[in-house]
Amino acid sequence: MSNRHQWQETLHDSFGQYFSVDNVLYHEKTSHQDLIIFENAAFGRIMALDGVVQTTERDEFIYHEMMTHVPLLAHGQAKRVLIIGGGDGGMLREVARHTSVEHITMVEIDASVVDFCRQYLPNHSNGAYDDPRFHLVIDDGVNFVSQTTQTFDVIISDCTDPIGPGESLFTSAFYEGCKRILNPGGVFVAQNGVSFLQQDEVLNSHQRLGQYFTDVSFYQAAVPTYYGGIMTFAWATDNEALRGLRPDTIQARFHHTGLHCRYYNPAVHCAAFALPQYLQDALAT
Repeated sequence: MSNRHQWQETLHDSFGQYFSVDNVLYHEKTSHQDLIIFENAAFGRIMALDGVVQTTERDEFIYHEMMTHVPLLAHGQAKRVLIIGGGDGGMLREVARHTSVEHITMVEIDASVVDFCRQYLPNHSNGAYDDPRFHLVIDDGVNFVSQTTQTFDVIISDCTDPIGPGESLFTSAFYEGCKRILNPGGVFVAQNGVSFLQQDEVLNSHQRLGQYFTDVSFYQAAVPTYYGGIMTFAWATDNEALRGLRPDTIQARFHHTGLHCRYYNPAVHCAAFALPQYLQDALAT
């Protein structure tokens, strides 16, 4: 296929981004979904669902490092971690790097997603699916958090945007279930969109999470293929001290883990909770 062939993202009506398609590895278009994985010279393998980029080999580390190491190092003693979604294995890979974590549960609604991503995006999981601490549950995320008898120290919601399949992971029922199974002092984090373009998502999450947690906020990172500025991550806990830990505390914990990251570091961790004024103003209204 020639390099002139392009794939166009359709997330926004008035503008967007495109990628040259060097090689299509997989494409399934049904009445329910349009899933494609293709290779691009700048970003490596790209997976897109229904016209929206889900993940790329080139920049996935930013998203996955920030969604795992920020809550885990802020908590400091997490033994049991729950990942909702995350079938590509990137989140699991980063959580598994914490040797102090004893149990990792991942709830994925579709078993075939895991097999599919192991085949086409093997660098995302990088062998983490074989970790003995890992437990895969095939279930709907809302159903699992509402029914399980297990509890967790950190919950990571690796959800798609709140359109279609991902919508239920932005509801009060989901947040209520997460609160129910979170151990005292635990932390919940979730992907919350690019705030400059998807501000309503942030405001809705802030309002709904505030019904169940005493400390609700957001932190941020810039992920190039999630176009439009900073991506926000929802942060919810009843331990208000965790969001404002001193840099030297985070540094000591980070040093103890022996982690080497490509985006995350303790200074970035602390700075990530600083939000632009337009977002602070919106959240204050």
